[in-house]
Amino acid sequence: MGGEDLGRLLRELAPRVLGALLRRYDDFDACEDALQEAMLAATVQWPVDGVPEHPRGWLVTVAARRFIDQIRSERARRDREAASASRDLPESMVAPGPDEQVSRDHDDTLTLLFMCCHPALTPASQVALTLRAVGGLTTAEVAGAFLVPEATMGPRISRAKQRIRAADTTLSGPAYAERLGAVLHVLYLIFNEGYTATSGPDLHRPDLATEAIRLTRAIHRSLPDDGEVAGLLALMLLTDARRATRTDAEGGLVPLGEQDRLRWDADLIEEGTRLVTDAMLRCPLGPYQLQAAIAAVHVGAPHVADTDWRQIEFLYRLLCRIAPNPMATLNHAIAVAMTDGPDAGLAMVSALAADDRMARHHRLAATRAHLRELAGDPAAAREDYLLASQRTSSLPEQRYLRARADRLTPMDATSEKPERHPTGPAGTAT
Repeated sequence: MGGEDLGRLLRELAPRVLGALLRRYDDFDACEDALQEAMLAATVQWPVDGVPEHPRGWLVTVAARRFIDQIRSERARRDREAASASRDLPESMVAPGPDEQVSRDHDDTLTLLFMCCHPALTPASQVALTLRAVGGLTTAEVAGAFLVPEATMGPRISRAKQRIRAADTTLSGPAYAERLGAVLHVLYLIFNEGYTATSGPDLHRPDLATEAIRLTRAIHRSLPDDGEVAGLLALMLLTDARRATRTDAEGGLVPLGEQDRLRWDADLIEEGTRLVTDAMLRCPLGPYQLQAAIAAVHVGAPHVADTDWRQIEFLYRLLCRIAPNPMATLNHAIAVAMTDGPDAGLAMVSALAADDRMARHHRLAATRAHLRELAGDPAAAREDYLLASQRTSSLPEQRYLRARADRLTPMDATSEKPERHPTGPAGTAT
């Protein structure tokens, strides 16, 4: 197994192992430290000895031993070793034996997911901790998802772990129900980070997107009548159906309007469309259903020119009414530009510049550039494309935005306005 495959396997197993450790020992920081030591041991041993038959069980065993070693070390330091050695440790404090197989049928990831969404935490801390513990995102990536500096996010995650440690982490039916909204938001953010990475050389992080879909499917199986669970799963499937066409052979970003629709995954589109259609017919309308419906309209058009922008604009209007947020408004502005002209869209974008959450975000500058290009102002569009490229940490988005800027020269000031279609400022219609 190569280094890249090994890293992918460890990232996939990490939240499941952490969940198993927490279920057994209920100490977030210590379990996380033990997991890191086990993963380090795996990176050293597995390339030499081969991947064990049950890699998850191997990691749980090694991490549990590291945890117990740490507990015993602390007891010795407090001069309690003699008292502890005189009695048997409770079962929960005994690491699994080398031949003891951890059940492969029990997946603790969902338990970990709901534990991270404990009501003792603020909604923002719930999401941040889950992205870190379950999604495997770095602190910088979590900060990017929240549009805040990394220096702000690091202490927030640390405080969240401390509160989890001090709180009652017992889960019951009501506890699951009251945490569902936060869990769905977490999965939404994990999927978004996997579908369009906030930083790094690649546009996608397929491991995160795949894990978000897997967890959402698991929740949907448990709550098949919840419209928003179905809506979120549909949104993920309809969006992921286009993944293979969003980059070219060199890894460059390909916007929605230029993607090869014949290569979209028809099975995912059919499943996602069925899910959102059924949910909207029988359940109260929610934001995930509306976003899934918008995605369904996009993928339902056989050609970009056939896109029903009137319907998309209407759906975005509903979305902004029931769940207002600046990203929804930004995408609504694009739909308005496609139906009522770029000047109408630019007016909406200008209003967003006063929102501190968006003022310096690259997507605001990218969208403004796209609409200015449609409006026939190439010089201003070029400046905004360059500004957007400076504000994103994603290398594919940087290259795409710079390429858009390079196409616009002073000569373009006398050219005709470009045809109106979603060429896709990075991070919007891609």
